[in-house]
Amino acid sequence: MSAHPLSPHHEGGGAAPEAEPPVHLGPAEAAIFETFVVPRYLSLFGELALEMLAEGDEAQVVHIHCRTGYPDRGLAIRLPGAYIVGLDASSAALELARAKASTMPEMVSEYRIIDELPTSLPEAAFSHALMLHPPSTSEARGLLLAEAARLLAAHGQAILAMPLRGSFQEIFDLLREYALKYDDTAVAAAVDQATLVWPTAETLSAEFERAGFDFVDVSSRQSSLRFRGGRDFFEDPVARLVILPELRSSLGLDHAADQPLAYVREAIDKYWGGRSFELSVHVACATGRRLP
Repeated sequence: MSAHPLSPHHEGGGAAPEAEPPVHLGPAEAAIFETFVVPRYLSLFGELALEMLAEGDEAQVVHIHCRTGYPDRGLAIRLPGAYIVGLDASSAALELARAKASTMPEMVSEYRIIDELPTSLPEAAFSHALMLHPPSTSEARGLLLAEAARLLAAHGQAILAMPLRGSFQEIFDLLREYALKYDDTAVAAAVDQATLVWPTAETLSAEFERAGFDFVDVSSRQSSLRFRGGRDFFEDPVARLVILPELRSSLGLDHAADQPLAYVREAIDKYWGGRSFELSVHVACATGRRLP
């Protein structure tokens, strides 16, 4: 395994469908993401991923769609001497990742812009590939897992943490209520389809196996996010930068979703008035080993 996996370049191998990256983070969004989203939400997935990380000597880790570089410092602690390569489409997010890495002198890392998959990184150069909270569609996950399989050396570990099916159920229930109340069959159909976008533990395991991984393991735990009301939810950085864009995408309604989501906001205040609104999150992490 090369000591510096960025030195030789792989040109990709022809046209391929692209995985939709997470929401692009500009300078302001990147700072908000790091300050509020990472500790309150992304840490739910990062902590479980670190628990399932296989330790080893001379590790070389690729973190695909790394955003502001969480949990890369945790990786460096768990894998002393590791070489960490973070990849993201946002230069502002990568600047924050570099700044955080600079506060940990023993951490060896590099952060690079990527615009599409497959990346230009060489094949079989890494011992670990981390994907934290990727887009929810199976197509996007398939492309990420295919790239992870290409980048990992034999017996290398892929780690993917994301919400499982059943997450955000309270929002889907209120959208179904809206569809019933206003006889909106398009929203009803979109909600039924959207609830199936997130994988189950079984489908996630099957996706790993189709990508060529062996010794697949999926661990999950129930969690929740607490909000003071409808306005608090819709203005919270976790909702604005992660949950709502994902819901809009999975619903496939674009601006047509504004009216149903406005109903959700009012309904939260109506049903949870004076009480905290708790949004369920089914946190999961899947790992697999690259076959020789």
